[in-house]
Amino acid sequence: MADHKHHHIEPTGTKLADAARRTLEAQSEQWTPMRAAIFDALSAEEKPASAYDIADTVSKARGKRVAPNSVYRILDLFVTNNIAMRVESANAYIANAHPGCHHDCIFLVCRTCKQATHLDDDKVTNQVRAVAEQEGFKPERPVIEILGTCAKCAA
Repeated sequence: MADHKHHHIEPTGTKLADAARRTLEAQSEQWTPMRAAIFDALSAEEKPASAYDIADTVSKARGKRVAPNSVYRILDLFVTNNIAMRVESANAYIANAHPGCHHDCIFLVCRTCKQATHLDDDKVTNQVRAVAEQEGFKPERPVIEILGTCAKCAA
């Protein structure tokens, strides 16, 4: 990975769902109606959402119960294929706004409003990887979460 901060033109709505579908299909996975519904519910959330939140949203939209365990499996598939990211400290997920681009995650998580801002800074994450490797550790996917208060809540 190159050492740079990275900014993206981030698709939204149908364009984001299309990018997610293409990314998943490029990995020989199917874009089923249930996966589409779960991605749509996830991408509509303004904050990281739990599998239970997504299950409730999709259940209401479909008029029948969707089990959180099914949602967890699909969210895990989404994370594996880079169309969603897991905010570990919140046990919640956010849609990846740039699914075709691979970066280690840096999240700024507000303890007050629960908003999570995703940043890409390869210089920082490459340094984290290097420190881990110096310790004989083989990093797979560094996730850095900084807990605190966002500017909006601090005002």
